[in-house]
Amino acid sequence: MRLRSVTVYALALTVAASVAACGGGGQESAPASAPAAAPAGQRVDPATAGEVTGTVVLDGTAPANVAIKMNADPICIKQAPGTQMQETFAVAADGKSLGNVFVYVKDGLGNYVYDAPSGIATIDQKGCRYIPHVFGMRVGQKLEILNSDPTLHNIHATPKANSEFNTGQPIQGMKTEHTFASQEVMVPFKCDVHGWMNAYVGVLDHPYFTVTGADGKFALKGLPAGTYTIEAWHERLGATTQSVTLAAKETKDVSFTLKVPATATN
Repeated sequence: MRLRSVTVYALALTVAASVAACGGGGQESAPASAPAAAPAGQRVDPATAGEVTGTVVLDGTAPANVAIKMNADPICIKQAPGTQMQETFAVAADGKSLGNVFVYVKDGLGNYVYDAPSGIATIDQKGCRYIPHVFGMRVGQKLEILNSDPTLHNIHATPKANSEFNTGQPIQGMKTEHTFASQEVMVPFKCDVHGWMNAYVGVLDHPYFTVTGADGKFALKGLPAGTYTIEAWHERLGATTQSVTLAAKETKDVSFTLKVPATATN
């Protein structure tokens, strides 16, 4: 354990030195640029927009989530006492409805354009877990990465369409920011210090995405009339799609079923 502590401490000093060498937050601000012109294209009329609602359910029985062995870092045990479980299968009490499923419009939006994303997406490292486990954000939107734990974390993103990054955060309360330049479903996150930590973000160039709640339900609001391909994505069970035709002001309910393979393990 002493060797582990020395190793983690040395890694923390290395990351801290790297942050300092890069100038931390003291870089000179770039000159202010003129506001970007509004994109050309068709705008959604809120008065005629509709909604797609539904539930994601399992076909089969999900494997039990694995218990996390946090004794690799004594600080993690203090931050998250008791038995902690992985979040791979967020199954409701009914044994069928599935949370943490990313649902979004995959195709059918044509030449619609949207205002730039407002607000900041956030992922926290708290209790030696990523919070949230699954979430969505827009292309060009700021992602704030926070370390709420008094121990070293790093957030290592391994995208395919975007640039990979690996940011160390040795100090509690430390914040960094990142933006994604391209649409991508999904971008995995992992922590190289604590191997059980993982999360996923869907990055889209439109606002029609959500994550199912603990009851497996979702809602995609403000959709214009049209025919869409809607996809439901799960980290272990993959993705499935449905075609949905929506009239003006219509609300349509759909159900997605994700099959659990006989060989599925957590």
